[in-house]
Amino acid sequence: MEHRPERNFSNPMAQPFYFPGDEHGVLLIHGFTGSCAHMRLLGEHLRDQGFTVRGINLPGHGSHPEDMAKCTWKDWLQAAKMAAAEMQDQCKYVSVSGLSMGGVLTLLLAEQMHLTAAAPISAPMAVQNRAMPFARIGSLFIKTTYWKGDDARAAMLDQRYDYGYTCFPTRTAADLSKLIHMARQNLYAVTCPILAVQSHADETISADSAEVIVDGVSSQRKGVLYLEEVPHVCTISKEHQHIANAVGELFRKAEKEAK
Repeated sequence: MEHRPERNFSNPMAQPFYFPGDEHGVLLIHGFTGSCAHMRLLGEHLRDQGFTVRGINLPGHGSHPEDMAKCTWKDWLQAAKMAAAEMQDQCKYVSVSGLSMGGVLTLLLAEQMHLTAAAPISAPMAVQNRAMPFARIGSLFIKTTYWKGDDARAAMLDQRYDYGYTCFPTRTAADLSKLIHMARQNLYAVTCPILAVQSHADETISADSAEVIVDGVSSQRKGVLYLEEVPHVCTISKEHQHIANAVGELFRKAEKEAK
């Protein structure tokens, strides 16, 4: 079977970014096998709205798929918490938004830290692959898992920003499953304003994930932005501006309420 070649992650587009702005900092977190390039468009829009914005590459990401094998869910959560804490040292208000696994990490940060607001995007809470928790056992037989190529999906994404691995160490799927379980189990601990963004056309997770989030959190201000006809990595789809406007609006309202 022929596999797609990996992209060159030394490209500046796939490197962590920081946009200075006002006293409201926003941390952006990419997904499993992705990179901060998937969050750059959102970051640019939020920068234009005046926010201070930081996009990170999680451990094992933005380099080579083999590097993921050196990491566990603990490394990803710790990196996200450290980045959020650094922004809290710098900014009066700190909000977080993440895509897919980054959305799961966003929920975990909202459960464990004081955030101004949170915006998980395409965060897998419902109908995850039943085999994921057993990936460690499966990795004894299949070391590497390849994403299925999808030309139709690729055509819906801005390829200038589509920097993600084409494969991953099979074992790491169990780490993703662990994060999902932790976040879902403690959704009640989320009290900050929250907006869940979800596409009905998501090819990776169930659109019910957004309802699981808003039904589970304890936030007074909560809502769902549903998208149509865009894939899982919707942050670099035709809806990128729509997402940025909704996320930015929530963050500003939350900031006003926190003053």
